[in-house]
Amino acid sequence: MATLEIDRVRKSYGAVDVLKGVSISITDGDFLVLLGPSGCGKSTLLNMIAGLESITSGEIRIADEVVNDLPPKDRDIAMVFQSYALYPTMTVRQNIEFGMKIRGVPPTERAKATLAAAEMLQMSHLLDRRPGQLSGGQRQRVAMGRAVVRQPKLFLFDEPLSNLDAKLRVDMRTEIKRLHARLGTTTVYVTHDQIEAMTLATRVAVMKDGVVQQLADPQTVYDRPANVYVAKFVGSPAMSLIPGKLEIDSATAVAVLDVVNREPKRISGIPISKESAARFNGRKVLVGIRPELFSVSAGEPGRTLLVHIDVVEPTGPDTLALFQIGGVEVTARVPPKTVEARKTATLSVDTSKIVLFDAQTEERID
Repeated sequence: MATLEIDRVRKSYGAVDVLKGVSISITDGDFLVLLGPSGCGKSTLLNMIAGLESITSGEIRIADEVVNDLPPKDRDIAMVFQSYALYPTMTVRQNIEFGMKIRGVPPTERAKATLAAAEMLQMSHLLDRRPGQLSGGQRQRVAMGRAVVRQPKLFLFDEPLSNLDAKLRVDMRTEIKRLHARLGTTTVYVTHDQIEAMTLATRVAVMKDGVVQQLADPQTVYDRPANVYVAKFVGSPAMSLIPGKLEIDSATAVAVLDVVNREPKRISGIPISKESAARFNGRKVLVGIRPELFSVSAGEPGRTLLVHIDVVEPTGPDTLALFQIGGVEVTARVPPKTVEARKTATLSVDTSKIVLFDAQTEERID
C-alpha cells in the first residue's frame, strides 16, 4: 500500500493541453475515483500514473518516491483494463500466474497465490477454463485476480465495468468494493459513471477539460458541489438549478430567495454565511435543489411551492415529478401515486440543504 501525490501535472500534445496542472493527493488505502466525461483527461492521467504516458511537467509520487522517469514495471502497480487483456490460449490459472512466472516467482508460491486470489474472487471452479469459455463478468474477475496476486502498492482500474451489462456492473462493483475492503490497497479508478464513483470512492476527483473541478469525499461532492458543472454532472436526476435573486431579511439576517414562476416565490432558510449573504445581496444566483429535497406537503411559509406537474415518471420505489420554475425544468423525487400529471401539487422544500451558486461565475456560494 502507498500514498499517491500528483503535483501540478501537465500533459500537452503540441499546442493542445490535455491536463492543465492537476494536483491530487490521497493517503494510504484510499480509493480515488477520477470521474468525468470522455475527453476530460482522466484516462490520460491514469496512464501517466502507470508510466504508459510521459509527463510534460509536474511530479507524480508513489509512496513518496518520484516516479516520473520510472518504467511501468518498476512502479509496483497493477492495472485492470476495460478490455480484460487476457491471453486467449491460456487457462485462467495460467493467465493469473503469467506475471508471476515472468518475475521468476517459484511454482509453489505461484500456485498458492493463484488459489488464494481465485477463492477471494469466487472463481476457483474456473481455473482450468480458457477466456473464450467465460462470461464478461468472469473475464473481469480473472483480470482482477491477475492484479491481486501481484500485491502491488497501487491498483489502477481503467473503466473496468463499461463492457458489462447493467446487472453485471452492479455485481462487479460490489466485488471491487469487497476486494478493496479486504486488501486495503490504494486504488485509482477511472469512470464516467457517477454511480460507480459514489459507491466505490473514498475520494472523488471530478474532472472537466483537463482540470479537477472538485476533490472531496462522495457525499460532499453530492451535497456541496463546488460549481454548477459538478452539480449537473453528479446526481441522477441532476440537481435542479433555478435562476433567482438573493435578498436579505434584515430582521433575521437570513437569506431569502426570489424565484420567478409567474409570480415571485420567496424561499427562506437557505444556509449561507452572513458575509456571503451581504456580499451577494440583490445579485442574481442559481438555486440548487436535489430532487429528494421536495416532499408532498405544505410546509412552513417560505418553504412551500405550488407547482403544475408536467410529467410523472414512476420508477417503482418512488416517482419523479417534473415541473417548471423560473423557466427551468425541475425534478422532484416523491412517493408513488402522490402527484398526478397535468395537475397542481403543493410541495415543501428542505431549504437547509439548498445550495446557491453565483450566476456569473457558477461557483458555489458558502
